[in-house]
Amino acid sequence: MRIDEVQEPIKCASPEVRQIIERVWHLEKSRLDKKSFGHINEDILAIVKEAVK
Repeated sequence: MRIDEVQEPIKCASPEVRQIIERVWHLEKSRLDKKSFGHINEDILAIVKEAVK
């Protein structure tokens, strides 16, 4: 699979969905940098709820 194929759904997503994807990506990156492997579900849920408002 090529990188373009992987990125296509993100490129075609609405601005709101791209914002959610970017925020979740930053959250996950931050948690990995800190070696924090706890649950992330509540944080993702908060991001989605904020975007849907």
